[in-house]
Amino acid sequence: MINRTGYGKRAGMPGISTKKFFERKQRTPEPLSLDSITKETGEHFHGILRANLYELNIKKNRYEELAEQKRRLRKALRNCGIGDIHAKEYVKYSITEMLAEKYQIDSRNIEELIPFSDRKRLSSQDKFEILLFIYKKEYQGNALEKLIVLNGIMEKESEIREDSVQEEVYEITDEDIDEAYCRTNTGLTFLEKLEIVTQRIYQEYKGLGVIDEIRDMKIDGVSGGVSGLSEDEKSVWVFYKGKSIYLPFLAFGSRRELERVCRNICRYQHPGQLSETRGYIVNEMADHSRVVVARPPFSENWVFFVRKFDSIEFRSMEDLLVDKNSHIPVTLIKWLIKGCRVVAVTGAQGSGKTTLLMSMIEFISPVHTLRVQEQAFELNLRRTYPKRNIVSFRETESISGHAGLDLQKKTDGAVNILGEVVSHEVAGWMIRMGQTGSLFTLFTHHATTSRNLVLALRNSLLYAGNFNREDVAEQQVVDVVSFDVHMNRDKDGHRYVERITEIIPLETPDENGHYFREEDLLVFLEGSYFFKNPMSERSEWEIKRFLTKEERKCFDEELSLSFSGI
Repeated sequence: MINRTGYGKRAGMPGISTKKFFERKQRTPEPLSLDSITKETGEHFHGILRANLYELNIKKNRYEELAEQKRRLRKALRNCGIGDIHAKEYVKYSITEMLAEKYQIDSRNIEELIPFSDRKRLSSQDKFEILLFIYKKEYQGNALEKLIVLNGIMEKESEIREDSVQEEVYEITDEDIDEAYCRTNTGLTFLEKLEIVTQRIYQEYKGLGVIDEIRDMKIDGVSGGVSGLSEDEKSVWVFYKGKSIYLPFLAFGSRRELERVCRNICRYQHPGQLSETRGYIVNEMADHSRVVVARPPFSENWVFFVRKFDSIEFRSMEDLLVDKNSHIPVTLIKWLIKGCRVVAVTGAQGSGKTTLLMSMIEFISPVHTLRVQEQAFELNLRRTYPKRNIVSFRETESISGHAGLDLQKKTDGAVNILGEVVSHEVAGWMIRMGQTGSLFTLFTHHATTSRNLVLALRNSLLYAGNFNREDVAEQQVVDVVSFDVHMNRDKDGHRYVERITEIIPLETPDENGHYFREEDLLVFLEGSYFFKNPMSERSEWEIKRFLTKEERKCFDEELSLSFSGI
């Protein structure tokens, strides 16, 4: 029986047994090693896939069964390194069969592969992978988070001193791993040890090397090749709850291994060849993680960046904004959305833009249809709001974000949501749609200030060829974009709304020649939210146009109550 994944009823369903095709041979007396077995694994599976079933002289139904198993194995080998968890588990089970049948691994000789019983001989990588395995048994995708939190690893900060400059960074050291290993009950059964050995062989054969299990965790992201001077020092960084964490005890070991992982991690849906002339690829993985890979000579060495989105879970705005007076930003954002204002959510990567944008959707009237344009599927709004009329589009190799937005005009969309405005063409199209193509628009941007936001969008209109005069382009932007909700995070990873700014158009330019002014309505100071300035009469009037009589009364009461403390 095959499930919809095409690999079997569940992980662990028997795959192709080697004794179906080969005589079982006694293992040669040479010592076992992970390196030798990993090298022979490819030859082993290659032999299975090339085996001529006709020569077995078996009945038709048995022939069809074995042919189907070969097909599943071939498909799993093709898909296992690109984020397809079912394919990964199928290949791992097949490796376990190989270890049992071809190498006759038992409770004694397994120590030749990883010295489980001798802590002093275990490397930091060995200990880390054993710990991750133990925590995964109980916490599944949250295993890495639990390993970090329950062992207090992030409660201290390491210091790196270079050229007399002191910087604080998060780092998980060999000592951290050793201490966690010592305080954890690592008593493993033989079958559990076999699973760990299987994972090590898999990740070095077809998986993603030392980041293979890390990539599957519920984290913000992981990157490799971004630090280290020598070829065997290319270490791993994890992005977790807004913090970049250095894992110096993990390294790819060689340029060849890092290159293998980079080539493997970006090949989902055949995005094209990564070559010297095409020095980078932006793609997604089977689980919709976003992956960016770059190579020489475009980058100084092979690097990859995986951005995970399964760690982004829907949280109501009341749960998301928890600092003192958090009702103030919640109230203000609620009325901006109910009043159909064009709102930008700005901030650096990891500041919580996407999470906030997801929570803002609950304030949009259910009668409005939503059309989403993203570079990669991050928001997954239909999963959060399954009863709403939502369609998401993303850029592909042949379909640009500009073309996707153009199509949205023909899909009866009332509200446009842009996961991220990154190109001049998309920025220009977003401004035009804000004028005629939709009820209102929500989008994210990396601008650091509201002024920078306006100027960046203005410049995009100019670069895209929509306008040839700065003043006219700027006026178009400020006529559309009304508010900027700016997100930030502190060094501990705590995320908050730093400010909510109204962008107010001016009929004549100010002393600097700009046709707008910024007015901070809300600010975050010393752990608390404060109203700073009232909303303009123009914006209040425009918001009320979209409210019912009862909502207008509630709007006046809530804003009056909030502003009474100014």
